[in-house]
Amino acid sequence: MWKFIKRLLLFTLLMSVISLFAIYRYYFENVLKYESQVYTELKAYNLEEYTPLLLGLMMQETKGKGKDPMQASESLGLAKDSIQDSSKSIQQGVAHFKDVYSYGKKQGVDLETIVQSYNMGISYIKFVKAHGGKHSTQLAKTYSLSMVDTNPKLYTCNNNKKNFRYPYCYGDFTYSEKVLKKTKFFEFFVPLKHNIEGKL
Repeated sequence: MWKFIKRLLLFTLLMSVISLFAIYRYYFENVLKYESQVYTELKAYNLEEYTPLLLGLMMQETKGKGKDPMQASESLGLAKDSIQDSSKSIQQGVAHFKDVYSYGKKQGVDLETIVQSYNMGISYIKFVKAHGGKHSTQLAKTYSLSMVDTNPKLYTCNNNKKNFRYPYCYGDFTYSEKVLKKTKFFEFFVPLKHNIEGKL
């Protein structure tokens, strides 16, 4: 009986490891291939500790696909996907993060606000600062509606009332929560990646 239980536990462990590598290979690899560049760009600003966070952000934006994996074009005031080079996208994405991070720290807001401002713009930091200094879903919704009011013909969610964002059609009020959840995976997978490569 004990031998059977032992074999069952070993089999379960083996299947877990196989599943883990499958997840790594098919779900995270497109983002993890940019880890070295993201780290290098962040290190130039002494922000390399935020590498998993920026990978989580990239995962939320594009899953590492396309030529603008950081969706950084709009931070330059350009149309979506105007950047057509992944290296330039990462350079600009990291530079944009540095800007919102520095401003957020100066304003004394929390990390969630800084992450949300990557999506909603740096003015979101000023808004949160004026409302207690801590991000919340309700604050993000309120800010989104205020921006919708400035240009209701632009921010329409494509007039789709079934869109989860409707009527908060400026940005994604759940952005920070999603990015930080994905960041937890990268806090695990970045060390795993280096461990795998070190054994090859």
